Amino acid sequence: MNMSENKQQIRKPVAAGLFYPGSAGELTKTVASLFNDAEKIPVNGHPVGLIVPHAGYPYSGQTAVRAYKLLEGEQYDTVIVVSPSHTVFFKGASIYEGDAYETPLGKIEIDKELSEKIATINPAVHFSNNGHATGSTRGEHALEVQLPFLQIVLGKFKLVAIVMGDQEEDTVHALSETLSLALKNRNTLLVASSDLSHFKPEKRARKLDFNIQKAVEQYNPDMLMETLETGQGEACGGGVIAAVMMATKKLGDSSVKFIDYNTSGSTTGDFDEVVGYLSAVILSSQKVKQKKDTIGVMPAEKNMEFTLTDEDKDFLKQIAHDAIRAKLDDKIFEVPKSLNEELEIQKGLFVTLTINGRLRGCIGRIKGDLPLTEGVAEMAVAAAFEDPRFRELNEYDFEKLDYEISVLSSLERVDDFNTIEVGVHGLLIKMDINSGLLLPQVASDNEWTATQFLEQTCLKAGLPKNSYQNKFCEIYKFSALVF
Repeated sequence: MNMSENKQQIRKPVAAGLFYPGSAGELTKTVASLFNDAEKIPVNGHPVGLIVPHAGYPYSGQTAVRAYKLLEGEQYDTVIVVSPSHTVFFKGASIYEGDAYETPLGKIEIDKELSEKIATINPAVHFSNNGHATGSTRGEHALEVQLPFLQIVLGKFKLVAIVMGDQEEDTVHALSETLSLALKNRNTLLVASSDLSHFKPEKRARKLDFNIQKAVEQYNPDMLMETLETGQGEACGGGVIAAVMMATKKLGDSSVKFIDYNTSGSTTGDFDEVVGYLSAVILSSQKVKQKKDTIGVMPAEKNMEFTLTDEDKDFLKQIAHDAIRAKLDDKIFEVPKSLNEELEIQKGLFVTLTINGRLRGCIGRIKGDLPLTEGVAEMAVAAAFEDPRFRELNEYDFEKLDYEISVLSSLERVDDFNTIEVGVHGLLIKMDINSGLLLPQVASDNEWTATQFLEQTCLKAGLPKNSYQNKFCEIYKFSALVF
């Protein structure tokens, strides 16, 4: 370590091992799993703000990640995270003046230029160690717990870290005005960190929290402040939410979309004293589409080593259906024989089950060691009953299933990223003990660039999104016959 590194002021993690896993490997695996399991809600616009909870990941992680999921494919120069203070009371809002915030996933550089600009506008929003200190008392967790989500989904970005010492109206207005002036014409994201009601019976908590949700959905910070002041709703970071909403409204044409609500009772099973969690996204109507890679979207069947007739495809789908039916009836399924030799070939394959267009299960094998007919039967049953993301299939869901089968080509090592064709190739990424695979249609359905496809496959593998650049990372591509 050189002398300049020794002199750096780094805010060390205090919530690691308490609110989220303390090792980089476990933390990456936990957050990546949350992202992989979260449904990406369709929205119209470019995310410029998030409202997310800050409890331990087992309690509020699912609610938070559904908002963070909307940042996939987005890029920001700087993220401004604003949280309340749970450990010390002080007037105004405190900006961290150091060089970086650190989590087990690494250091996040502080945007010193923007931090200084924010600190010069209103004395109520100033540089201070209040809310950022990690001394003998418990350090503040509410800001820190947001950072691993951002590190996983965004990769590289700079940070402005702000802790509100009080939630009074004058501080809320001072912070909102300061942010609206400092962030004008900048590529930034605002994150408001707040839980809702604390330690109320479930029914009472939901009533209080609904009043907060209503103010958020109506994008009405004044209504939110009144709800808090009259006791009709509770939020430890209510002023944080109001300040961020006021700032984004001043910054331009925008809207709010509610994402998710839950309570700690869903995790603990204790509904006598719950904490409420809400997530929402603030969207700018002026979405600037990212420039796409020159690699185009092409039919996934290109470069496949064999083809199947429509009759063969229907035959395999019927096998998938009948194999699941037999499992539901607790019967042994006899795989029917086919006269077509193509169906006896051994290939890697995946069976994907959907209901009304939503994923219901997907399991497969990369390398084929069974004839297609037997492989489809086995993977269909696995997708229906063994995918850990879903409960076992029941009779009701069976009647609504749609089937998609992907037969894979052989794997080809990728040495040049430019050879990856979105919509043609699927990707397999391996590093250390981690591995992840995404089928060709996943990239084309999401309109990803090749870079985004690589990043998302890294996340699927439980790796940081830029791991594909690591020299120890193995990347393979393949084609697929999808029907």
